[in-house]
Amino acid sequence: MFDGPFAASIVSRAVTDGLVEITTHQLRDYTKDRHGTVDDTPYGGGAGMVMKPGPLGEAVLDLKGSAADSGEPEPGVILLSPQGRRLDQTVTNELASSESLILVCGRYEGVDERFIEAHVDEEISIGDYVISGGEPAAIVIVDALTRLIPGALGSDDSAPSDSFASGLEGRLQGPVYTRPSEWDGRTVPEILLSGDHARLERWRREQSEARTRERRPDLVETPDGDNEGAMNA
Repeated sequence: MFDGPFAASIVSRAVTDGLVEITTHQLRDYTKDRHGTVDDTPYGGGAGMVMKPGPLGEAVLDLKGSAADSGEPEPGVILLSPQGRRLDQTVTNELASSESLILVCGRYEGVDERFIEAHVDEEISIGDYVISGGEPAAIVIVDALTRLIPGALGSDDSAPSDSFASGLEGRLQGPVYTRPSEWDGRTVPEILLSGDHARLERWRREQSEARTRERRPDLVETPDGDNEGAMNA
């Protein structure tokens, strides 16, 4: 599941350039029975299977031990879980301050609570919907974190201009255009051809604010539930 996404685009280039190191680990390697069992039925009954604490615990201890032997800082442990804090750019920026992370991909009906109590520093969710496991969520987090590494993007100006990035103060990016200047009877806004950088900056901010109000009004609500007036327009 990871080979394709991590071998393409920005993540792949960052790995090739030595900006980030990504290693996947097979949980069955940490089992002790001949079947490589990583899950079992839940105590108390119920549908589905629960990930066993033993293999998960052994894996985390092994990875932390390897880091210590190499003189590296102890990695934080993140469990991808629907019960975790929802991922947004603020959370991504916090995670980016860590030098090393272990991402544990939840599966089945969940993970034995004892493993979470013993080893997990934080649970993270990528949204309120159901997916088959934590692997797609881990791919999302790796991509989001890689973009924040200096040198990972083609331009240092790219990340701050993305929707939700700090350069937009958590707002959506406004509309963007490229050549040709006329297509299908539709023309590029004149201001983008003007070369007036001050007007351009003002226009982009206004477009960002307008699009955010239209498509994500929840992003511009104040704590008392009211919208933020002119949003510094």
